[in-house]
Amino acid sequence: MIKEAAVLGAGSWGTGLSIALADRGIDVILYGNEAAVADDINLQHRNSKYLPEIELSDRITCSTEMKEVSGKPLILVVVPSQVAGIVLSQLKEAGVPESTVILNCTKGIDPKEGKLMHELIAEMFPDNPMAVLSGPSHAEEVANKMATLATIGTSDPEVGAMVQDVFTLPWFRTYTTDDVIGIEIGGVLKNIFAIAAGAIDGLGLGDNAKAAMVTRGLAEMTRLGTAMGARESTFRGLSGVGDLIVTCYSEHSRNNRVGRMLGSGMTLEAAIAAMNQVAEGVPNAKNAYHLAKKLGVRTPIIDQAYAVLYEEKPTSEALRELLNRDPRSEID
Repeated sequence: MIKEAAVLGAGSWGTGLSIALADRGIDVILYGNEAAVADDINLQHRNSKYLPEIELSDRITCSTEMKEVSGKPLILVVVPSQVAGIVLSQLKEAGVPESTVILNCTKGIDPKEGKLMHELIAEMFPDNPMAVLSGPSHAEEVANKMATLATIGTSDPEVGAMVQDVFTLPWFRTYTTDDVIGIEIGGVLKNIFAIAAGAIDGLGLGDNAKAAMVTRGLAEMTRLGTAMGARESTFRGLSGVGDLIVTCYSEHSRNNRVGRMLGSGMTLEAAIAAMNQVAEGVPNAKNAYHLAKKLGVRTPIIDQAYAVLYEEKPTSEALRELLNRDPRSEID
């Protein structure tokens, strides 16, 4: 059992995971780029900007210096996908032992190269063991130590067992799989569908429409994921349908919140300005749209989400186009 870990990203999700690690008896150092957040964590044992109601264990500290975190035996990557390449470059420059396990907890696609996070990590740290953690796990509930289940994806059974041991708590349970692509693509796409679900809420269209969108979103997730080499069964698990449900329906979902604002008539710029955290579905709608086109996969909901976010299409018009497409078999 490891005694120390580092978490790259001092937002709500990074802090929530730090709480789980500390509850497991591990000393955790967060890395963030905001001195005020670091001081708050170190001096007040709180992250007032992102999780103001939570008192943090004294096992949790924070630093703005990458050198202070790069030597830990387990490093969690929990930064927004749009800056992950930059942060990982800084980590590489600081120097990481080859024995360090790098655990990706970011749900996104690298905007520069279009790579999934595990591909980006493997490219920059080819000699390090690596895994992915994903599933229905809102930071606010993890921070409050509420019952949470997640899936660990890795091609190395020993690494999977080690990470699973770390995340085995009375309130946090994990499963393992070797389908890393499926784990990651589920985490990417569910945020896009959560924006669509929020737009349905904002338009006041009711539960029937939302349930239909979630179901058809799962079909798109499965089509695109299997085209990338993932197993269909993965999308019936925690990192697929599980994460999709919680993100589309939860009051904690940042992506759902953006969708609700768009559905009620707010512009994307205004919706983003109203948030103090990143809604990953916004940039990743563009990444997923281009990925689907490259692979020739039919993704009508992703297409309409892209049009709303990047072509200023009204949400009501996007929905109308989805409903008026040519009829087809449900399994097609």
